[in-house]
Amino acid sequence: MKKILVLGSTGSIGQSTLEIVRAFPDKFQIIGLSANQNTEELERQIKEFDIKSVAVSDDIKANELKDKINGKCEILVGSKGIIELVKRNNYDILVTALVGFAGLLPTIEAIKSNLNGYAPSNGIPSAIDAIKIDAKNKGINNILDVFVTSGASEAIEICLSALLNPGDNFLMPTPGYPLYTAVESKLELEPNPYYLSEENGWQPDIDDIRNKINNRTKAIVLINPNNPTGSVCEKDTLFEIINLALENNLIIFADEIYDKLIFDGKELISIASLNNDVSCITFSGLSKNYVAPGFRIGWGVVSGRYEILNDYIEAINKLLRARVSANHPEQYAISSALLGNQDHLKELINKLQKRRDIMINILSKIDGINLVKPEGAFYAFPSVDVKNDTHFVTELIKETGVVVVPGSGFGQRPNTNHFRIVTLPQEEVLIEAFDLIADFYKKYKSKFE
Repeated sequence: MKKILVLGSTGSIGQSTLEIVRAFPDKFQIIGLSANQNTEELERQIKEFDIKSVAVSDDIKANELKDKINGKCEILVGSKGIIELVKRNNYDILVTALVGFAGLLPTIEAIKSNLNGYAPSNGIPSAIDAIKIDAKNKGINNILDVFVTSGASEAIEICLSALLNPGDNFLMPTPGYPLYTAVESKLELEPNPYYLSEENGWQPDIDDIRNKINNRTKAIVLINPNNPTGSVCEKDTLFEIINLALENNLIIFADEIYDKLIFDGKELISIASLNNDVSCITFSGLSKNYVAPGFRIGWGVVSGRYEILNDYIEAINKLLRARVSANHPEQYAISSALLGNQDHLKELINKLQKRRDIMINILSKIDGINLVKPEGAFYAFPSVDVKNDTHFVTELIKETGVVVVPGSGFGQRPNTNHFRIVTLPQEEVLIEAFDLIADFYKKYKSKFE
């Protein structure tokens, strides 16, 4: 008889496994189970399959279940409980319907198998294959190279280093993620910011991009969805950026680390999917879509024409070889994450969208604070009618303990002021924080302006 350990019994994979065991009780036995359903249903499954170990999400469910089963089954709690469930049981078949642990378990098994040496400098084959499949699912068909890095940040820095010399420049979205300007300073590059248009939903200002291209410009950075604004580029905007890149022999750096976190039932259009000739590197990773920032696993996908990008790809790989490799065991999580169950995304998007709507509802009632509706990621970048956003944020933190980031930290048009909000905290925390911001803003205006 085969012993089965089921991680996640509520999804389609878990339910199908239970049906198989029901159909062939003489061939399969469920020895352990993790689940997030109500305790009544879990109690029924424990009794039906005579399960000896279960893991539940929190202490409340654990206590409810204890009252129902009277010690007939061991109850473990949380992520540590799931890991303990795996460690304690000798299973023949492991069914992983939980995306987080579908990724974590291959990493654990890799460590146990002593796959702790250096990996290939560009990444292990299973990870590269999975990234290619994910890219093709986004419509990117002209893939020339794929490489795995220590977070998307390392991929971005390596690609900038391989492309630009001191005095060169790349077009940087403003507002935008400060990593790019930090690398810009490190490489002694000339700053060349282009603005996003707040009046046009934070879309890239195409005329501004066009006017700032010069003979030392090598690339256009596109952060989509954008950090810090949460904006998502429209298809027409993407085509205009492609045309500028082709006309001026520029490489597009497509930072799409939040590509699966899109609201209102929409999907991101990957810019590399719209033209097979444009030179593009698409960046992503496990940190945002798969909620694993501490894994520090990212990647880049190079697409375009081989005859144009061949030398550049070799330069990238020289730098990849020089830093040896990304974390070896954690690369085994990539294929499980990208090709495994994606049910967590629906729940994650629903939560983030609800929190966005709560934010909009409260901030829209504050005269002097205006917000362009975010369409993805988990950020917002409201404008605030003050003289200095850094001073405003500093006083806000001292007075209320609410932490936001001044807009000046991300770049903004002259004579404008903003602050960035992160909508990851729980709803009740966000509501309290926004109410504190509303009260504080009135006091701030009367005291300082």
